[in-house]
Amino acid sequence: MRTLCLLILILTASCKEENRKNETKVDIEHNEDYSTVPLEIYDFEGLKPFLKTNTDKIYVVNFWATWCAPCIKELPYFEDLNSTYRDKNVEVLLVSLDFPKKYDSHLKPFIKKNNLNSKVVALDDNDSNSWIPAIHPDWSGAIPATLIFNKDKRQFYERTFTYEELEAEVKQFLN
Repeated sequence: MRTLCLLILILTASCKEENRKNETKVDIEHNEDYSTVPLEIYDFEGLKPFLKTNTDKIYVVNFWATWCAPCIKELPYFEDLNSTYRDKNVEVLLVSLDFPKKYDSHLKPFIKKNNLNSKVVALDDNDSNSWIPAIHPDWSGAIPATLIFNKDKRQFYERTFTYEELEAEVKQFLN
């Protein structure tokens, strides 16, 4: 219970934003059925295979949530990166840290409304004390956070990106 309270505190307080008055809310169509929106849900053990590779393929893994305004602001940049670099051996994975009880009411409607084409998965694991440092030892748990890697190189960013900044980081892996 203590760990769950700590996780909730970290996740709600960690969304880095200087000005929270611009927070984005998800408009929900109550009569619309979101059961057809695909959503894979993993605990950290299930997510681990997505966080390493033995290939030259470049993976861009973004940790975000629908309640995090800076996450929502930068999400289109990841979508643009996905469509621009898909044919250049780059894959984008969006890992939602939304609370499980919000998957149907917030996450799935957000995915559908914004027509997300990148792969979206949800991380449902209360043991943040073990999985946050396993992703990167310097990660405070704040979001947005992004991991870019291939078999030879791994970079972690606890910050927001513009499209140009995100593209520049990926290009370092392409060269």
